[in-house]
Amino acid sequence: MTVVQASFIGVGAMVGAGIFALLGAAGAVAGSAVWLSFLIAGAIAGLQGYSFAKLGSAYPSSGGMLTYLAKGFGEGHVTGIVSWLFYMTGAIVAAMVATSFGGYASAVATDDDPVWAVVFAVLLVVVMTTLNVVGSSAVARVQAVIVNVVLAILTLFAIVTIANWNPSLLSPAGYPGVREIISSVALTFFAFLGFGVITFTAKDLPRPARQLPRAMYLALLIATAVYVAVSLGVFGTLTADEVVEYGPTALAEAAKPTLGEAGYALMVITALFSTAGAVNASLYPSAGMTRHLAQVGQFPGAFARQIGGRAPFGLLVMALLTIFMIVALDLNAIASLGSAVALLIFSAVTVSHFRTYRETGASLLILIVALVATLGTFVVFTTTTLVNEPRTAIALVVIVLAAITLDLIWKRVRERSLPSADR
Repeated sequence: MTVVQASFIGVGAMVGAGIFALLGAAGAVAGSAVWLSFLIAGAIAGLQGYSFAKLGSAYPSSGGMLTYLAKGFGEGHVTGIVSWLFYMTGAIVAAMVATSFGGYASAVATDDDPVWAVVFAVLLVVVMTTLNVVGSSAVARVQAVIVNVVLAILTLFAIVTIANWNPSLLSPAGYPGVREIISSVALTFFAFLGFGVITFTAKDLPRPARQLPRAMYLALLIATAVYVAVSLGVFGTLTADEVVEYGPTALAEAAKPTLGEAGYALMVITALFSTAGAVNASLYPSAGMTRHLAQVGQFPGAFARQIGGRAPFGLLVMALLTIFMIVALDLNAIASLGSAVALLIFSAVTVSHFRTYRETGASLLILIVALVATLGTFVVFTTTTLVNEPRTAIALVVIVLAAITLDLIWKRVRERSLPSADR
């Protein structure tokens, strides 16, 4: 895997369906200053990316950020609980994005038939799981195609809308207060959460110590540029109230003045490609991550095996979990769960970095700023979003308790299976 291919794994995970849903929600808080909110969120993600890049240079591993966590906290309960949390959340995020794909595909092919929406979502998971079984090179090639298509369409969209925008719609005189803009960062930051997937590409990079940081920074730079350009194009074409009203179709509506109905078609194609890429990127870490966790004793040994000599057990379990959630759960009711958990995991990794920063050569000051920014985002998110989504709050508590339970049970089973001399 090359640096560009590794970065595209991250770009695919970030530039998913979130850009469609986020503009309306962020616009309701920050108005036409959403582009500024994306810029601030990109800076915060860059701080976290700095931490991950330093850790990746020092400790390249298929275990990605979970390896970094273990370097600070050891292979005890903290690392175990966060590992289970990350694994389960990965399945939830993959299911949510696949459901979005199913919704778009059903709208195009079956006139919004809900049954077909589920079928399309499940088929996408099956296809992307098969692709991951084939190998990381296949994942990288397909992801490169997907990301190139998405970036090409969004770039075209940004150029066309910015070339025909109304600058008065973006006048700072119409911006809300600083507090509202900062509050909206808690929403726009979620569009960057996928960059953590890049840490799991270390096993596929020839020189991970040098290439992983480059892939991290490149992915964040591309995502930030895309988000800022798209938000400028949308809010320079539509009023903030119109963006909020149109919601997920705001991009299509902003393209209509110059591209007509072709703009709507382009946005549907973008949504299909971006959600497919996001599912691919969500499933990608599961194979190497679970194999690493099994080898160090955090997960049962079965997760280090391959079914039929080719299919990683951890990947298949995640795929089955994802499909179960698509079929059995109301994922819309817990739409923000993945974001909340990701913020907690990022914070935990940064705390562990405090114990190893002398080995990684990281700046302690930057790490402190990164932790404060990430935890601050979580606090703002909790006070502005979770309070209005009780099901998400309950789901967050449930999944944390489930991770704790799984870790305690597995550690007890593992302890009993060890010879008395090794205990």
